[in-house]
Amino acid sequence: MGIKFAKKKFMDRLEDNLSNDFMRAAMVKAQNLINKNRTNVYEELGNFEEWRTLAGDMRQHTLENLDYYLNQFSENVVKNGGKVFFAATAEEASKYITEVAKANNVKKVVKAKSMVTEEISLNHAFEDIGVNVMETDLAEYILQLDDWDPPSHMVVPSLHKNREQIREIFQKKGYKGSDKPEELAQFSREILRNEYLTADMGVSGCNFGIAESGSVTLVTNEGNADLCMSIPKIQVVVMGMERIAPTFEEVDILVSLLTRSSVGAKMTSYVTFLNGVTENEAVDGAKDFHIVIVDNGRSKILASPFKTSLRCIRCAACLNICPVYRHIGGHTYGSIYSGPIGSVISPILGGYDDFKELPYATSLCGACTEVCPVRIPLHNLLLIHRQIIVEEERLSPKAERLIMKGFTAWTTKPRLYKSSTKLAPIATIPFMTEGEITRGVSFLKKWTNTRNLTGMEKVRFRDWYKKRQKEGKK
Repeated sequence: MGIKFAKKKFMDRLEDNLSNDFMRAAMVKAQNLINKNRTNVYEELGNFEEWRTLAGDMRQHTLENLDYYLNQFSENVVKNGGKVFFAATAEEASKYITEVAKANNVKKVVKAKSMVTEEISLNHAFEDIGVNVMETDLAEYILQLDDWDPPSHMVVPSLHKNREQIREIFQKKGYKGSDKPEELAQFSREILRNEYLTADMGVSGCNFGIAESGSVTLVTNEGNADLCMSIPKIQVVVMGMERIAPTFEEVDILVSLLTRSSVGAKMTSYVTFLNGVTENEAVDGAKDFHIVIVDNGRSKILASPFKTSLRCIRCAACLNICPVYRHIGGHTYGSIYSGPIGSVISPILGGYDDFKELPYATSLCGACTEVCPVRIPLHNLLLIHRQIIVEEERLSPKAERLIMKGFTAWTTKPRLYKSSTKLAPIATIPFMTEGEITRGVSFLKKWTNTRNLTGMEKVRFRDWYKKRQKEGKK
């Protein structure tokens, strides 16, 4: 699956999701609830702008010294008895993990929710070698049972499904109960409990790796990640190379912002620290511990104008505030990373050919930038993408390029501009209703189908201004 999961074109995905009334209602409800809770917990925290500035500076400092902290982190992981593998590509990461599985005759893997494992298509890599992999996060388990439906949100992956749909999905596993959330959760819990006990390998993502100790931080609510990373004897943590914090002090601040920004909670149910291999006498914990640090295009981001996007702590606050995401949902983006941050990083990680539309799937209102807890200038980065798409990649539609050339010619010839602006009020009359332009032709239909344009004034501004000058008015 990888970062790209959609076969349909962007406009086809957009049309499908704009007509999905349940999905759109779910997005509105989730955004309203999360944003309300987030506002409340930030008011209790104190000056949010000071926290954002501090967190942004910390993340930027880490990026500026990423080689140092990665080296320190990996050395400490090894001191703790673990093994570290640096993967340049998604393929290298998946291959290393599946080789570990084959070398240890692994038959079953239990897995905690992880966006980076989605990015490297790890589940499919396991299936290709005949290993049974089980997602243990409830939302991810639902998506797995529904033929590996992709996540639509970074924190709430199955946000696009309702209780009745989940009930129908569970019926494939023999569920006979109602669509009450408690019954659905209990059913999945009873199935998954045995999976932890019989799994050969546990896999999880990583919220932060702590350079000073070689520890890994997991921020969760369900407790499934703790079971994945304590019962199986072989454990693998997959992390993006940017997910490093120098010390526990930085992690304390970042986790405080992560939990508040993601779901509007002061703290999640579990904040877990993994420290590598446990003692031989211990009844739980890893006896074989691996950390796979994934580049997969991040080095390219690090050396680009989009460097600040690597500050991201995957809180999804930008998704929760975005008016475009609110209406089109996560699947429209065609990438496992959706919303404003997805529109920034997907064209770099997956290429402009597949994701050139995403920088345009935005209103550029700046709400994502204002709410980001680590001060990523998201809407400015989207503008940079647009500039690259037009000027360097030359991927803008031919019709658009012709229109812009025509616009340039029109606005740089005074006589043509003057005569056409005089005719414009008359020319637009067939497309007007009650003083507004409500009907468009050709590409303008996409605009007028969803909004009206203000009608053209009969008196041009220049003529009006000259008249006032003659009358001695200012």
